[in-house]
Amino acid sequence: MGDVADKIAYFQAITGVEDADLCTEILAAHGWDLELAISVFTSQNHHPATEYASEPTTSDTPPTSTNQPPAETGLVAGGSGGPPGLAWKIITLPLSIISGSLGLISGAVGLGVWAAGGVLSYSLRMIGFNLGRNSESSSPLVSVSASAAEAMSFVDGFDRDFGSIRPSFIAEGFMDALQRSRHEFKLLFVYLHSPEHPDTPMFCERTLCNEALVAFINENFVAWGGSIRASEGFKMSNSLKASRFPFCAVVMAATNQRIALLQLVEGPKSPDELLTALQRVLEESAPVLVSARLEAEERRNNIRLREEQDAAYHAALEADQARERQRQEEQERQEREAAEAERKRKEEEEARERAAREAAEREAALAKMREEKLQSLGPEPAKGPDVTQVLVRFPTGERKERRFQCSTTIQSLYDYVDSLGCLEVEKYSLVSNFPRTVYGSEKLALSLKDAGLHPQASLFVELNS
Repeated sequence: MGDVADKIAYFQAITGVEDADLCTEILAAHGWDLELAISVFTSQNHHPATEYASEPTTSDTPPTSTNQPPAETGLVAGGSGGPPGLAWKIITLPLSIISGSLGLISGAVGLGVWAAGGVLSYSLRMIGFNLGRNSESSSPLVSVSASAAEAMSFVDGFDRDFGSIRPSFIAEGFMDALQRSRHEFKLLFVYLHSPEHPDTPMFCERTLCNEALVAFINENFVAWGGSIRASEGFKMSNSLKASRFPFCAVVMAATNQRIALLQLVEGPKSPDELLTALQRVLEESAPVLVSARLEAEERRNNIRLREEQDAAYHAALEADQARERQRQEEQERQEREAAEAERKRKEEEEARERAAREAAEREAALAKMREEKLQSLGPEPAKGPDVTQVLVRFPTGERKERRFQCSTTIQSLYDYVDSLGCLEVEKYSLVSNFPRTVYGSEKLALSLKDAGLHPQASLFVELNS
């Protein structure tokens, strides 16, 4: 039951739906697949949420103070009343509920459940399926996560609209940027971009692209930006309860996969106002960041010290073992060499005996074959009208001549050549010139007369390659 309640709570935190019964029905309709339910819900409610978040603040609404904490959300929260302190502005929600960690998302592991909500619809859009909505153009299929692709699209659009003098927004998903800030011992500066808000162009041009502010953010923060018209930017606007735009926040990674919300800056601000707010939160956070950095360095030093001690111990132990091994190896080497020499001597002796035996067997087999073929030829016939005179020339220049009955087959000529033992090879052909004719395997059954070799023929032996 606790797992069901966690899923409902997480769904409420991401989507902003407060009706628990409605959340239960939505999750049940999707087989309690939290990723699928969030993905479908955010895809269906994308435009309305954007319009709501992009509504300009009316002139009679007082601007939100840079230190005013946000209302409690399912992801992060601030304290009530007054500037939030560094250690107690953290009201968090575990970002990992099912299927492993939702907080630690890396390129090696892939997207976590939190970022996976927009993968399905985004991937379908990239291959041409736009979930029932008309698309002006098809996005190219690239090997990046959906959240990273949205971040890169935001950076490209920002550069196109406002120039390259800007905070160095990380072209990664929010959770990747958060973990990057944690590893670099910096705070994460978050900017949620509302393209439709009338204050957005002026804020971006005069405040966010101010050179002094840009230099301060790039030096002291890891910056991440996202459009609320994109899946992840929309989710963050719900999680951070963004009520006014332009919207900036400063967060940091806390323990147990939680996020600490340190500062909200809502509404149009001048470069000096935003710079002052960032300087203040940086000063308040310095002890925590320094402590975290020192703890990490101490851990690394302790690990390095243990490794050095272990290495020294193993080096001394291995030195003693090496001397003993060297003595044993030398003794074993000598024994192996003696055994190897004896083995080679026996193998060579056996090889010589085997070669001599095989040569004798081959010679005996050839002699038997020659004798059998010679016997199959029968006696040489005397000259007569049905007798063919055959001359055979060998590659060495040697010539052999014999008479055959004109009814004798070509095979008998090959038997005759084999019986002479003049060739060292087994594959050859009998060939006649003028015209050149090869008496191969297809002509072995022909008689000499049918083959045109009667009453006399001159053939030569052609070795086959």
